[in-house]
Amino acid sequence: MSVASPNPNPAADRPAPLYMYSTTVSDVGTVRSNNQDSSFAGEHLVAICDGMGGHAGGDTASTIAIRSLTHIESDSINGDVARATTILETSTLAAHDAIVGKAKRERKLAGMGTTITAIALVGDWWVLAHIGDSRAYLLRDGHLMRLTSDHSYVQHLIDTKRISEAEARNHPQRNVVMRVLGDFDIDARPDISIRRAQAGDRLLLCSDGLCGVLEDSTIEETMLHFTDREECAQFLVSMALKAGSTDNVTAVIADATLALDAEAFDVPHQTPVVGGAASANLNSLADILHEPVLSAPPLVGKSSPAERAAALVQQDSAPREPSAAQTVAQPSEVREDYGEIKDTDTGEIPVVHKSDGRYSADPNDPEVAAQIREAEIAQDERAHSRRFRGRVAAICTTVVVLALVALGIWGGYAWSQNRYYVGVADGQVALYQGMPTDIFGQPLSHVVQTYPDLDVSKLPSTSQNHATTKDEAEDTIEALREQQRQDEARQQAEEEAKEQARKEAEEQAKKQQEATDKPSATKSPEAKE
Repeated sequence: MSVASPNPNPAADRPAPLYMYSTTVSDVGTVRSNNQDSSFAGEHLVAICDGMGGHAGGDTASTIAIRSLTHIESDSINGDVARATTILETSTLAAHDAIVGKAKRERKLAGMGTTITAIALVGDWWVLAHIGDSRAYLLRDGHLMRLTSDHSYVQHLIDTKRISEAEARNHPQRNVVMRVLGDFDIDARPDISIRRAQAGDRLLLCSDGLCGVLEDSTIEETMLHFTDREECAQFLVSMALKAGSTDNVTAVIADATLALDAEAFDVPHQTPVVGGAASANLNSLADILHEPVLSAPPLVGKSSPAERAAALVQQDSAPREPSAAQTVAQPSEVREDYGEIKDTDTGEIPVVHKSDGRYSADPNDPEVAAQIREAEIAQDERAHSRRFRGRVAAICTTVVVLALVALGIWGGYAWSQNRYYVGVADGQVALYQGMPTDIFGQPLSHVVQTYPDLDVSKLPSTSQNHATTKDEAEDTIEALREQQRQDEARQQAEEEAKEQARKEAEEQAKKQQEATDKPSATKSPEAKE
């Protein structure tokens, strides 16, 4: 980033002071369900923030960032460029701390972050703060120059000559950002640069939803063609959508002109314009600035025919009248005068009602800084209290759980000791008390009695290890004993029958033998003669 002079506050040869008119247009696009971009367009400050981090995180982060920067629009810097650079840097870091703090308190927002590209007009100097892959362009003397360098992976590849600009547009990791604000362990300090401003300068600040699909030459041609700021912003956003952008698309256009007498009645004043997600937080921004704040105009293609016709007839350099689709928010003192209820301040950078009656959200203001410190101390105390209560609750929960576990184990053991089953112990039928299982190697049963007289082989498998009452277990044993007696009686009867049959067979054989031997032992009378 170039710096036009080593001394940003020269005492001599100071050009005439400049005045800035700006506007912004932001659109959700054709793919996303919500707009996570936020933008601000004022007389002294323009900014673009591209949020990231899921459905709820990105818009929250970009809104916090715009809120942190907004006070610069109304700060009395008095042409002090050095002070302006300090304020831009500290406000950016304050946004980072606020985003991180909110992400820690609301875990659903974990991982949210945002880019910031902001430019303040300080006298005749542009003071720029930049982090992320949103861009700032300067159109001067018919030529477009890029004021920022993307903090992205593909830009690193381009810088190291590994890919070309054309290849970067279709690179699969083109959306990987290496430096942003938010809930990430990366350097959050922005790049700060200054450049001499000139009458006729035109700035473009845009999210990557625009510069990621449009060539710089197309952007230059459009910025040269449209003299009207809003038409230029509208056309750039529309072209990006037609070129196939799948992201939110936001453009901020600002023109530097020679300032007129600030006290003259005909000096046109521009109401600050807020676009994207931050436009849902207009009341708190109006309180920061102590003046009305206007929401950005809708994309022309999405507005009514009457609004499109009105937009075409306004070609002068003065700020436009707000369209019917735009919302104007008044500061608290005006809302209270009209009897409106003061909105609850829900932002992360506190809006402090100072002792002089004014409101401020500048983190460099001593009263704001004091309230931020008080809030941090209170937050630390609440966090400590939550941690203490959490530890106590954890200990109590552990004790209760252990007691319930012990009670459950004792109850289970007590119940198990009312159960009995028949099993085998040392090769003998045995009566067990308890359950046929163990816990961590410890058995839940023991042998009450063994029955050596019973045959283990006669014990049916269906009767083993079946927990039941003591009476039923003893009935099983008695049934086994009765079965064994019956088996023994049957076996004895069979053996007796076999013995009887054997004896009868022997007796029969003996008789047959005697019958055979008797004729041979006695001779007949005829044989004697």
